Amino acid sequence: MSTSAEDFFKSKVLGHPSGLFVLFFTEMWERFSYYGMRALLVMFFTASLMDEGWAWPREHAMALFGSYTALVYLSTLVGGQLADKKLGYRMAVVIGALLMTLGHASMAVETHFSVYLGLTLLVVGSGFFKPNMTSIISVMYKDHQEKKDGAYTIFYMGVNAGAFLGILLCGYLGEKVGWSWGFGLAGIFMLFGMLQFWFAQGIFGEVGKKPVPNAQNEKREEGIDDDKRAHFTTWQNAVIVICSVLGLTWILNQPATKISNGSFNLLDFELFGLDGNSATILFALALFVVLLVYRLTLYSKITREKMLAVTFFAFLTIFFWGIFEQAPGTLTIFARDYTNRVLEGNAGFIFKVVNSLMTLVPLAIITWVLFLLFKQTFKKYPFSNVFLGLSFLIIWGIAIWMLNTEFQKDVAEIPASWFGVLNSLYIITFAPLFSKWWESKYNPSANVKFGIGMTLLGLGMAVVAFGSRDIAPGAQTASVSIVWLILVYLFHTLGELCVSPVGLSYVSKLVPARMIAFMFGVWYLAIAIGMKLAGMFGENVDRIANENGISYFFWMLTFIAVGLGVFSVIMQPVIKKLMHGVK
Repeated sequence: MSTSAEDFFKSKVLGHPSGLFVLFFTEMWERFSYYGMRALLVMFFTASLMDEGWAWPREHAMALFGSYTALVYLSTLVGGQLADKKLGYRMAVVIGALLMTLGHASMAVETHFSVYLGLTLLVVGSGFFKPNMTSIISVMYKDHQEKKDGAYTIFYMGVNAGAFLGILLCGYLGEKVGWSWGFGLAGIFMLFGMLQFWFAQGIFGEVGKKPVPNAQNEKREEGIDDDKRAHFTTWQNAVIVICSVLGLTWILNQPATKISNGSFNLLDFELFGLDGNSATILFALALFVVLLVYRLTLYSKITREKMLAVTFFAFLTIFFWGIFEQAPGTLTIFARDYTNRVLEGNAGFIFKVVNSLMTLVPLAIITWVLFLLFKQTFKKYPFSNVFLGLSFLIIWGIAIWMLNTEFQKDVAEIPASWFGVLNSLYIITFAPLFSKWWESKYNPSANVKFGIGMTLLGLGMAVVAFGSRDIAPGAQTASVSIVWLILVYLFHTLGELCVSPVGLSYVSKLVPARMIAFMFGVWYLAIAIGMKLAGMFGENVDRIANENGISYFFWMLTFIAVGLGVFSVIMQPVIKKLMHGVK
């Protein structure tokens, strides 16, 4: 028996279906593991051998980091398709969670082979997991479009609750106790997330099960907007394969060439004055654009124009993440090497108190949400709730141990990874306000949201550019105030709330239902390009800092972000027409 969208709203938590909060906590533990490991990765690569790191130059670390984060999102293209056609959303989520659990366990071993194996498992696992969580939400809210923005914002709170706890606890254990402790803790909670989801699957009814072809439904769907199902032909599939092979070759070869200092290079040639790496990726991108333009001509006018609107927002998304994702790389290195993180006397005591409140208050709020979910679901899904409750007991234990350990010290030394938790803390704080804003009569248009987001992103970079203005070119260390980083993460978070969750919502509104998982994959392709762009920006920070000062690097990113924000607002009349009334 099928489950209607109305059935989900019979059991509610905070005005939304209980099933949304099952996804909330599953995603929370996946983000805990992802962001917890990610907070340590660049520091682990660049830490000295005495500190049990790999002693890599920053350029090498950022090259591999950019490729890894890009591959995480690129893999969703395959995962979304397999879930759509073969596995179903739910099985894909379970497979992805299992692979990521194994990946984190492998990372904890810390040998070169185990780290590379772990990163590979994490990439593949993310491909199965990531697009299909949002696909389940899309189906749940298909008859409640007006609540979608709010649902995705709440879901995004789960993302950032996990990121907050992951960066805080994995970062602390990795920096203070040992890298393997941080990597290992990430794996433990990925396992809890998988078990919690597995035992609560019944709450989704038929949604997300293995797809069954239905010719009647397929035929009815074709009639929407006089559209046709534009199947991929042999030559189109061949172009996709060529683009994929070239793209993957480049994304793997580019860091490998740097790390091996040129001794390993699969693309060792020149073409029209370009090196092999540059020529390969430019050709792949050009080929992909040609295919995309052709594909758009195959749809009806309305569908085509909606797809063009999605493409516009995807373009802005590339640059948003290219700048925003300086956080785990450039900004973390800035925190480690250029920021005064040792606080003594009253300043140290105040930080310990504030850090304790920052840790315990959000954890208490999330535990309260957990209690509300327990009341709705414990009788039907006891094992899921037991694993979820056990995970929270462990989290509370580690958090209290961490805070107690720090209070025993005379000074407060802030871990470099700690600043990353500010992003998640701000989202937990401000997401409910933005959710209400999006559901009110003052809800701005899509273009204005993106324009505000890009401008706030630029403002954050301007703050750190101003704060680092006195750091001389070529300086390896400095001691600027932590206030600048605190403000950076505030402005970046407010910008993120205007772009990321609402971007996902617009994809789900503008794209036909039959293409939803695939188009989420295309959206993640744009994010993947942004992630690699972030790594490429980070690769050049030392060169720019040595020549012009690190402040110059941040000013460059400021002008790019603000310029695109203004461009987004200017384009509002055009994009509004392409969206055909979708709000």
